[in-house]
Amino acid sequence: MNDRYDTGDAGYGAAPYELVGYDEHGQPVYRQIPAQQAPQHEQPYDPYGRQGYGYDPYATGAGQQQTPAYDPYDTGQQPAAAPGYDPYGAGNPYDPYGTGTHPTATPYDPYGRTAPDGGQQPRGTEQTAYIPQQAGPADRARHPGEHEDDHAGPEGPAGPTGPGAPGDGDRDYRTEQFAFVEDPDGDSEDVIDWLKFTENRTERREEARRRARARIVALVVVLALVAVGGVGWLWYAGKLPGLSSSGSGTGAGSTPVSAQKRDVIVVHLHNTGKGGTSTALLVDNTTTKQGTTVLLPNSLAVSGDDGTATTLAKSVDDDGASGTRDQLDTVLGTDIQGSWRLDTPYLQNLVDLVGNIDLDTNADVPDPSAKKKGTAPLVHRGKAQTLSGKMAVAYATYRAPGEAQNAQLERFGQVMQGVLRKLSSDPSAATTTVQTLAQILDPPLTDKDLGTFLARLADLAKGGDYRTALLPVQPDGTLTARTSDSVVKDILGGTAKSPDAGSAVRVSVQNATGVKDDTEKARVVLLNGGFTFLEGGTASGTQTASKVLYADAADKANASEVAKTLGLPASAVAKGGVSSGADVSVVLGGDYKPSAS
Repeated sequence: MNDRYDTGDAGYGAAPYELVGYDEHGQPVYRQIPAQQAPQHEQPYDPYGRQGYGYDPYATGAGQQQTPAYDPYDTGQQPAAAPGYDPYGAGNPYDPYGTGTHPTATPYDPYGRTAPDGGQQPRGTEQTAYIPQQAGPADRARHPGEHEDDHAGPEGPAGPTGPGAPGDGDRDYRTEQFAFVEDPDGDSEDVIDWLKFTENRTERREEARRRARARIVALVVVLALVAVGGVGWLWYAGKLPGLSSSGSGTGAGSTPVSAQKRDVIVVHLHNTGKGGTSTALLVDNTTTKQGTTVLLPNSLAVSGDDGTATTLAKSVDDDGASGTRDQLDTVLGTDIQGSWRLDTPYLQNLVDLVGNIDLDTNADVPDPSAKKKGTAPLVHRGKAQTLSGKMAVAYATYRAPGEAQNAQLERFGQVMQGVLRKLSSDPSAATTTVQTLAQILDPPLTDKDLGTFLARLADLAKGGDYRTALLPVQPDGTLTARTSDSVVKDILGGTAKSPDAGSAVRVSVQNATGVKDDTEKARVVLLNGGFTFLEGGTASGTQTASKVLYADAADKANASEVAKTLGLPASAVAKGGVSSGADVSVVLGGDYKPSAS
């Protein structure tokens, strides 16, 4: 701790300084040694140990040697003595050991040069201040033998010493003899290794982020391609919501309705118990992959075999399946491939074969076979009702008192769609089901054709691509422009061609005579007279007097002509309500005499 530094007689003082310790900031603290105690022949510190290991990093004074003072310009002169260091700049150096000795406050000159004429010290290239550490007499006294080489000359310990010794002022120094603060210490390799590790870990994290971003981008691209492909497929299949089938283009959804391919079969349900028929068209649009049941009201006006207008119900009874199919093609502009006559016993067997059906029923249906009133209904109104074959037939043919025929027709459509949902989608299995019914089909329809056709509709019904539509008609049985657009054109791809209403007077005949054959006799007489016959059914009771009614005053003359043709008195003609689709309504009473006509 008593290292001393001889700064020379020029520069910052006339006596050397001795390191006495370090302050609380780790800075060295020196004290000035009296002139009489300063060694006379100390050589400056040799930092690279050319005369031995003179550097003591811990200031213990051990192993230090004298080295000549460093002369950066090789002038042969020693640098000026370093002034006392005042760490607080107060002119009163800190004395940590309480010696009471305070060196004279001298400004610190880091370059070892005295400002000329007391002026400002010129600054050259800034270097790290270096003060050689030298061992003093006190250190040598406390540690004998450790400083034997302090005064060693160039030739060794026995070389000449002193201020005038050779080599004291003009000794050759090389750069490698000095250690600068910029030189790396022993921990530099560890620091470099740590920096490399940190850099590698950062690069790995960045690479992981880049890979994650690349995967996310790839996933988004794949999802976008899947979405575009799905939308494209829906567009091609014509299943995009809001996409009109009447547009232009090359996809299925944009194919004009007139160019779309359809398979159509007409089915007539014959009620063998109560009489009457119900007619529907089963449509398979193979272009748009859409199935539809089109319900046809019995009041639909069609052209008869003789070219006169008649109703659909009358055409089914009189002209049969083949004649009715041709008439429907003419009225609706369709191409019906076959007719399927489905009597109620076969419908019951069909429902039992597919394993019952589930429907949302809209009415309580009584049991037709019940003999007592107040019996529990056969079919209950409610959601998801399971119907057997007998229950399905009762529901499909049920018409409540006062209900229009369309209400019963819609129930028939529900039953048909329920059967298709339960029927097999395999053509072979569906054909087997049709063959099991053992019904006789009207040519040219065969069991295989019907089974294959129903299997395709069953597949559409199970996939939700099936619907039921009612063909709306006017009271006179003709079609409107709205009907042509919504059903005939869009679903059937045809053009409505209703019979000319002005071609003949339409007469509706209701039989109230109690004799069933009177209706047929009246029909023949009216057709021979040039009138169009419309079936009005049979009245619930008998009447004694016949009636000939007209609603419009313009039809009064036609009503009088009808009465004359039927052999009825002129008093039977009166103004009143007429049947739907008719110009004149006739109620045959007991006074009707067919033989007299």
